[in-house]
Amino acid sequence: MRPRYSSGILCLALTMLLGSATPPFTQAQVIKSGASSCPGVALTFDLCPVRRGAGYDQALIDYLIEQKIPATFFMSGTWMTKHDEQVKALLQIPFFEVGTHGEVHAHLPLHSADEQKQEILGPVRLLKTKYGHDATLFRPPYGEFNDDTVNVARALGLQFILWNVESGDPDPMLTAKRIEDRLKQLVRKGSVIVMHANGKGRHTYEVVQDLHQHLLPERNLTPMTMSDLLICNGQAVP
Repeated sequence: MRPRYSSGILCLALTMLLGSATPPFTQAQVIKSGASSCPGVALTFDLCPVRRGAGYDQALIDYLIEQKIPATFFMSGTWMTKHDEQVKALLQIPFFEVGTHGEVHAHLPLHSADEQKQEILGPVRLLKTKYGHDATLFRPPYGEFNDDTVNVARALGLQFILWNVESGDPDPMLTAKRIEDRLKQLVRKGSVIVMHANGKGRHTYEVVQDLHQHLLPERNLTPMTMSDLLICNGQAVP
C-alpha cells in the first residue's frame, strides 16, 4: 500500500473506514468475498513498498510454502522493482497467486481517470513483460476507489478485489492474540482476509499459524487462492 506504510496506523484506519467511505453505486462490481456457501477462505497479502526494512516477510512465506497453504499476493510496481528474486520465487509456487496493487501505492480517488489507468497498468505491464505473467486480479491501494477506478479496472479486464475481513496486522498496538480474537469473530465461509507480507504485519506469521492450525480446521474451512474462492460454490476446490 503507498510507500504504503509510512504509517501502519494510517493504513489501518483507512482500511477500517472502507465500508462507509466507498460509494454504493460501485459495489456490485467490487468483490469483497466469495459465496457464503463456499467452505473456503482466501488468505490475501499485500506487498506494498516500505521505507525501512527488507519489505518481505521471509518467515511467513516459508511457512506458507512448507504447509502448502494457498495464498494470494497483491504486489505494487515499486515493490516489485526492489524485490526481483522474491517476485520470481512467489510466481513459481503452484498454490500461490499473484495480483497487482498499483504502481506507487497512490490514493487513486485523488487522481484523474487517465492517471489512475497508468497507476493500475504499471505493475500489470511489469509482470507481463519481465515475468511473463498475466495478472487478472487488482486491489486498490488503501482499499480506496471511485467510479473511475472501477471503470478503468474493468476496461483493463481486471477483477477488482477488496476484502471483508481486515486483520489489522500493521497496527503496532494490536497483539497477536487480539488479531486472532478479531478473526474468530469475523471469519466465515467465503471470507477474504487482508494481511501483509511486506514486514509491516507485526504478528502476521503467528496469526497465519493460528488460522492454519486452529481456526480454519475447527470451522471446517479451507484456505484457497482468490480465484479458487470465486469459482467455489458449496464445496472446497481440490
